[in-house]
Amino acid sequence: MNGDRVDDELRAAFAAAEDDAASPAERAEMLMEIAMGLQQRPKTPQQIAAAIDLYDRALTLVPSSEPLLLARIAARRGTALLATPGDGAEALVAARAAFEAAIPHFVDLGRAEELAEAEMNLGLAIQNLAGLQKARITDAISAYQRALRTFDKIRFPKEFAILQNNLATAFLSMPFTDSRAKMREALAVQAFEEGLRIVNIIDHPAEYAMLQNNLGNALQYASSSHTVENNLRALDAYDEALKVRTREAMPLEYANTIANKANCRWNLPDDLEKADAGNRANMLLAQECYREAREIFSGSGEFEKARIVTEACDQIGRELLSLTPARDAGRQERTAS
Repeated sequence: MNGDRVDDELRAAFAAAEDDAASPAERAEMLMEIAMGLQQRPKTPQQIAAAIDLYDRALTLVPSSEPLLLARIAARRGTALLATPGDGAEALVAARAAFEAAIPHFVDLGRAEELAEAEMNLGLAIQNLAGLQKARITDAISAYQRALRTFDKIRFPKEFAILQNNLATAFLSMPFTDSRAKMREALAVQAFEEGLRIVNIIDHPAEYAMLQNNLGNALQYASSSHTVENNLRALDAYDEALKVRTREAMPLEYANTIANKANCRWNLPDDLEKADAGNRANMLLAQECYREAREIFSGSGEFEKARIVTEACDQIGRELLSLTPARDAGRQERTAS
């Protein structure tokens, strides 16, 4: 959506807000609907900012006799704040406040699904704040668990899968310095696998690919004595994700997954029965994936990600140069066989 389209949407919204034929509550609802439309993909910073402005305008119109409508607009505003680009905490703090303000009204007046959605989004806001050291990750986990009271695997498979993914990533984000670290890793893998038992590649392709990608990451970085086995399972998970995350349909997601796959191959021996024989072939495959990911990240303006994969690619290049000719030839023979 270009700037002219956004301007047209805003003009229509402001006209709706000034329509004296509609009640204040009706005008607020119209603004909310238009704002929700602006949040649809593709999401741009301009769209998100415009949506937040419309939600703010809508909130000024809602009469005090309509607390449920007020809560619905506040919760939708929270989702827009969550989507606001940037690395700071301001938008996340505002999103958390919006969900926390809306939730009591959903408890008293709303539908169970509205409450669960608000709890799920509250958990996401808190989890992101926890990553900035401005909230407790355990509060995010509690919010996700409350949402699961409604979003069960039978009636809401998509939401259930997303919550399992969020729970797993929350477990993995906790410090790994205590005796319960391995238990949290196991819980994370279990949550990813639980989500994958509910969704499938046909009916829920995006969720399926997300879970497979993140399961691969959890397996790859698990502190386990079965590193090779875990890496092989991780490669299978990445390959499943790439059935959905194609370069044509989802280029950034594709780049993320092939970069994860490259990380995994970098640490995998070429010959599983002779792990000490080296991994030249897998290093070359990893380097190829990093180069492709760098091309996509750079072309999409994801310069920090492009920098990270460039550094990994260069490091592999240095490691390949350090191989002695004799060892190098031996590795090539073993790979060819």
